[in-house]
Amino acid sequence: MTTIKGIVDVYVFHNSDSGYSVVKLEDGTTIIGILPKFTSGEIVEFNGDWVTHSKFGKQFKAENFKIHLPISEEGIIKFLGSRIIKGIGERTAKKIVEKFGSKTLDILDNDIEKLSEIKGFSKRKIEQVKKSWEEQRGIKNTLIALQSLGITSGIAMKIYKTYGENSVKIVQTNPYKLTYDVWGIGFKLADKIGQDVGISHNHPFRIKAGIIFILNEAAKNGHVFLPLEDLIKHCNQMLDFELAYADQMLIDLESDGEIIIKDNKIYLAYLFYAEAGIASSIKKLLYKKIEKTIESENLLKSISYKFSEEQVLAIKCSLENKILILNGGPGTGKTETLKGIINLYGILKKKILLAAPTGRAAKRMSEVVGKEAKTIHRLLEYNPTLNLFNFNSDNKLEVDLIVIDEVSMMDTFLMYNLLEAINESTTLILVGDTNQLPSVGPGNVLHDLIISGLIPVVTLTKIFRQAEESQIILAAHQINKGIFPNFSNGLESDFFFIEENNEEKIPELILDLCKNRLPTKYNFNPISDIQVLSPMHRGEAGTNTLNNILQSGLNNGELILKHGGYNYKVGDKVMQLKNNYEKEIFNGDLGIVIGGNSEKKLLTIDFSGKSFILDTSDLDEITLAYAVTVHKSQGSEYPCVILALTTSQYIMLQRNLLYTAVTRASKLMIIVGTKRAVSIAVNNNRIVKRFTSLFK
Repeated sequence: MTTIKGIVDVYVFHNSDSGYSVVKLEDGTTIIGILPKFTSGEIVEFNGDWVTHSKFGKQFKAENFKIHLPISEEGIIKFLGSRIIKGIGERTAKKIVEKFGSKTLDILDNDIEKLSEIKGFSKRKIEQVKKSWEEQRGIKNTLIALQSLGITSGIAMKIYKTYGENSVKIVQTNPYKLTYDVWGIGFKLADKIGQDVGISHNHPFRIKAGIIFILNEAAKNGHVFLPLEDLIKHCNQMLDFELAYADQMLIDLESDGEIIIKDNKIYLAYLFYAEAGIASSIKKLLYKKIEKTIESENLLKSISYKFSEEQVLAIKCSLENKILILNGGPGTGKTETLKGIINLYGILKKKILLAAPTGRAAKRMSEVVGKEAKTIHRLLEYNPTLNLFNFNSDNKLEVDLIVIDEVSMMDTFLMYNLLEAINESTTLILVGDTNQLPSVGPGNVLHDLIISGLIPVVTLTKIFRQAEESQIILAAHQINKGIFPNFSNGLESDFFFIEENNEEKIPELILDLCKNRLPTKYNFNPISDIQVLSPMHRGEAGTNTLNNILQSGLNNGELILKHGGYNYKVGDKVMQLKNNYEKEIFNGDLGIVIGGNSEKKLLTIDFSGKSFILDTSDLDEITLAYAVTVHKSQGSEYPCVILALTTSQYIMLQRNLLYTAVTRASKLMIIVGTKRAVSIAVNNNRIVKRFTSLFK
């Protein structure tokens, strides 16, 4: 192994996720490897070997490194002038070095008050510099220590933001703690670190964290619990550990409040209590009946002529029960029924609140009902700092009627928190479509509530005449019944199929539709009016490939930065992947990149008219959204939807997925792919079983 030493000049490339960097030293040497973000002017000693790249020639591949703070006055000016410290730029750095010379860094370390001897350094500014210097020194030392453990710089920064100066100690003592506390760090990474720091294969830290990881992964796949035999199987496969039926690890986890064991079912504790809480709250609402009034009876009679028998039954049930499920597909008059209920309660001078699981779904509900709707988190006034809802079992919502739309999207934990905040005097109406995909999170709440047989359910089935004119709606109902949809492709139709058996040609075909054919014929805006969907991320017709092709073809905007494998440009369509309660940006929200700073790794994004600045810690929570998965489109409606559907996506081809995709389009629906793939999806009504125990 060879050692070289030099002064950092510029970064040619730095991936904040992987830490892979290409650095130029002042003498022209190119350094490559997994490295932290050095500052221009720093003196760094690298250990590694010389390699020759076919295109870029001779480079030094660094395996590890050691930073030496600059000692020459010129080096110190360059180091401080790189704005590593808030309040110090190049001009100020020169002033400081002119005053203190080679002792400058020692002054910053041990006697920073001496900066007051320089004109322009007030007490306030000195405090700012002191804080920034200490912070930067702490960050750099921590990042270096973590990097020496094989942790990438992007992950290291997340760890530092969570634990601060305790980061190294925690990582070395119990790296498995990271899987609980740091978003984006999974068990596999923690396990690798654990091996590197010498934690044994059967150490309780490892096995317990592995069990929690397995249960969390199950929750991501929709399960509220895992049967014990399944957990044992997963432990054997993933941890190479034979978990016993009454293993001390399980007993300890239950004693610590992490899990609940009941009837050989293993729950994450919060999901067990959430599911039990849902059942308890529902039973209280069912017990409370509404007394009929002459006024409400007369009002119902006066408007009955406007509605079908099914709709009248739904409105009547809303006046007689404290909880009602209104179920139905597109074109069955669900929105009009909802308007009828809301108007009736309005005439009766009742206080009404509307909500939906996501920002997109709430916005859509507001548009179709004509009354403000909030996200459920906003309705319950979520406090991100405390990780609590303001409205809860101790502080109930004082309201007469609450209507929740797109309930199929609600997972167990969200439903629990909603029901906790509902007063027994409140009427709750849950609106949804059981034929859509279930929630992304754990549980199958709407389905379980309906099949329980305990709750009044009105399912609208009649397709109204106006809806019958839409081939989109007719196709959706055909798909739902297991009938291959009509692909007549009439000139006036709003539902089309384009056959393309060569999967590699599909992205370019979709680009042509978005860029040329649809804007020309329908005047659609390729960014705001058209949404491309795919069942999967991977593959020639997956969202990853589609996003790259569509971005290249639709956006000539300025390149701002590279992050997470994507090049972000001004004008890019992006999607939020995780609820950010502080910024009030929610999972599934769409935005447009309107600016940014490549040096500071910042993006400015417009979400529904509000601009937000996202830094590197936020950027993992967004992705390009020219194309998104069908799952991510739930609760949204777009003027035009293009769905890429091929047989290579076989594992995802299910009836409810195709039905969900088709029902996202309001004006035009186009499927691009093969009829064989459509047929597989239509005929596959095998719903993947979720382990839930609500009312069971």
